[in-house]
Amino acid sequence: MFDTVRKHQKILQLVLMLFIVPSFVMFGISSYSGFMDKETDLVKVNGKPITSQEVDNAAKRQAERVGGNVQIAQSLPFRQAILNELLQQRILGFAVINLRLQVGKDALIKSLQNIPQIRALYRQDGSFDDVRFKQLLANNGLNEEQFYASQAFDLKISQLVNSVARTELASPKLSEIVSTLYETERQVQALKFDAKDYLSKVNPSQEEMQAFYSANSKLFESPEYVDVEYIVLKADPKADAKVFSEKADQFANMTYDQSDSLKPAADKLKLSIQTQKGLTRSGPAGVSRDHPLANPKVVQALFGDEAVKNKRNIEAVQVSPGVFVSARVVIFHPAQTLPFKDVAGEVKRQVSQLAAEKLAINAAAERFSSLEKDPKNAAGFAAPVWVSRNKPANLVGSAIDDVMATNPNKLPVVVSVKDPGAGVTLYRVDQVRQPSGGDAKVHKAQAQQIQALAAQSEFAGFMAYWRDAASVKTINPLKQNTSSSGS
Repeated sequence: MFDTVRKHQKILQLVLMLFIVPSFVMFGISSYSGFMDKETDLVKVNGKPITSQEVDNAAKRQAERVGGNVQIAQSLPFRQAILNELLQQRILGFAVINLRLQVGKDALIKSLQNIPQIRALYRQDGSFDDVRFKQLLANNGLNEEQFYASQAFDLKISQLVNSVARTELASPKLSEIVSTLYETERQVQALKFDAKDYLSKVNPSQEEMQAFYSANSKLFESPEYVDVEYIVLKADPKADAKVFSEKADQFANMTYDQSDSLKPAADKLKLSIQTQKGLTRSGPAGVSRDHPLANPKVVQALFGDEAVKNKRNIEAVQVSPGVFVSARVVIFHPAQTLPFKDVAGEVKRQVSQLAAEKLAINAAAERFSSLEKDPKNAAGFAAPVWVSRNKPANLVGSAIDDVMATNPNKLPVVVSVKDPGAGVTLYRVDQVRQPSGGDAKVHKAQAQQIQALAAQSEFAGFMAYWRDAASVKTINPLKQNTSSSGS
């Protein structure tokens, strides 16, 4: 239902992240002051830089907040996400300053009371522990003036984002029109020209198969694979949780800092080094789903450049509660083209399939040509069914699009839809109707989704405008942090 709107849900989720991702410091966003050397500048917003040091500090704080370790904070993808968030905050901050937004005292007080650390400072009698409050600020390197200013600034940004994203539909008629389009039904008959029905008519020659094999050698490669060794740290249910946490940190740090071997960590923590041969990008064969090397993050890391080319340990991965694994590639086996004699059967199958598909397409084209001259001829078509975008039956993708795009004033009409790898299906549309009594819940959901997309579009335009206004300029790309690589 409502496929077009659903396609944009990931984009919408990015906008919603603005409402739920907290600032990277305990209170407020980073200060705008301070310039560093040119080589440390990553991006400038209104002439003021976001530096690599600032990204590293924010990454470390955020990793600590979510219970991550130093390896996570130093990884390039994580730091890039932090940079993107800082950049967005700076642009929004620039907009707040230029728009001269103000925050009322009551709104600020209400916002402060929503902070868990602040709520915890209220005694049972309702009084506020001012001494603990000042100590809390001091522990975070803030005084009261800085704290209130940062909170007011964050609140301005929040209100700005909410006001921009709260876009209303230009007219309620729009959602009604969309709902009507999605409910409109067409009566359809299908006639399939399936390649499998033409397989008996093809018999590829040796020359044709050899030519196909030579032109498509990539299709007949054995997959690349690696032989690896790995160590696993498991929590003992009877052991102290704090002790295991310390071991887990030691496990992560040693496998990362001494990345040319697993032996130091294995010896220190009394772990056995295990081996696994023939690990492909699909994971190890013949093991259970909870096997440490079956974890997608582990497999992905083992096929990364650091593991394959440099033979370094992968960063420790928590594959399940209380279970950590690190591994390293011992031997990398690149993909290789298999000899023709070993894949002759598969080559013949593929060549035959392509030839049969071509016959099916030609037969469909011939029948389609005759139906264009006589669209009332329904001979050979399946029984008619009523379909709509809300209830597409077995029509998917371009099939439902092409059927619903037919002109209701020129029925009956036939459309031809290719089924890649299978053949062609002809659809004959001969009636259209608007069912009575639409689903009110569906209408409401569609209206909300349309409004959400409108808000997303409005916010994207808003950010693009202020990005230009703030003269955002990329100075240097964010690079892999190698300060603790152990290389």
